[in-house]
Amino acid sequence: MYIGTYNSGAAKVSIPITNRAHMAQITPANTYPGLTKKRGAAPGEPEIYRPGGFVNYFRPIPADDIQGAVAAKWAKHLGVKKVYILNDQELYGKGIADVFEATAKKLGLPVVANEGIDWKQPDQKPVLTKIRASGADLIYLGGVIETGAQVIIRQMKEVGLVAPRTRFMGPDGLLEEELLKGATCDAALATDMRITFAGLPFEKMRGVGARTYETYKAKFAKEPTSYALYAAEGGRVIIDAIRRAAPEMEKAKDITAKREAVRKAIASTKNFEGINGKWSFDENGDVDYDTMSGFKAVKADGPVGCKFQFETILE
Repeated sequence: MYIGTYNSGAAKVSIPITNRAHMAQITPANTYPGLTKKRGAAPGEPEIYRPGGFVNYFRPIPADDIQGAVAAKWAKHLGVKKVYILNDQELYGKGIADVFEATAKKLGLPVVANEGIDWKQPDQKPVLTKIRASGADLIYLGGVIETGAQVIIRQMKEVGLVAPRTRFMGPDGLLEEELLKGATCDAALATDMRITFAGLPFEKMRGVGARTYETYKAKFAKEPTSYALYAAEGGRVIIDAIRRAAPEMEKAKDITAKREAVRKAIASTKNFEGINGKWSFDENGDVDYDTMSGFKAVKADGPVGCKFQFETILE
């Protein structure tokens, strides 16, 4: 068994390797659609990751083709009139930005551009000045905290791109306290920052989800990061599958047969009691639920001075 990867780009490398080895792989965080499905995929995906012709890669979290679409609908609901999309030119960021763009256009929400940024540059004011001239009232950034989002948000405030003139929205790759620290709370609040997340907020979870959340806090004495509980979810899926596959594993003549028994058991996971409620894997190895949440940056006590607060369930 392989639990990973965190980054979708790394998964593109690892999945064919584990597939050839008949080894099941479960990710706690990869959300790029092309890893498992045709929608939102590049040519040849996802088959190029399955040289053996079977599914060995699974994810207990909805993919970006759902999250990007939900984000565009949320922007429309919030009254956005014109959006300027930026992306970090990486697999996750560009992928979710493209889905946001396609859905926005279907909704009749004007898109000025979907522009890739050089996130290694410390000065993003040239592109932000262009956005200011465009009249866009929302910047949607497809990216993660490691690819320049802090700079974009901080410099939005510096060039006057603040609410109600212009607001900021991004995906769950930005739902980290480190973003608020790097961007500064002044800029996060000034841009009326909103972030989408694939799943329920921790405090809204019930049953298994609530118990996992409380156990994590008790053990580590801090709030879990956005994908931490999905790693636990993956671990539980694996243990459940091994238990169900035990008879076949006992009869297996070699390691490949044992791995196949576990892979098939994971693929057949149905009505699993997970952190977001009951779910099943579909034929692609994706979960069959599409619960999404919307968060907003708000003032808060503590050393950071602000936090992400749950605002609404998104559909």
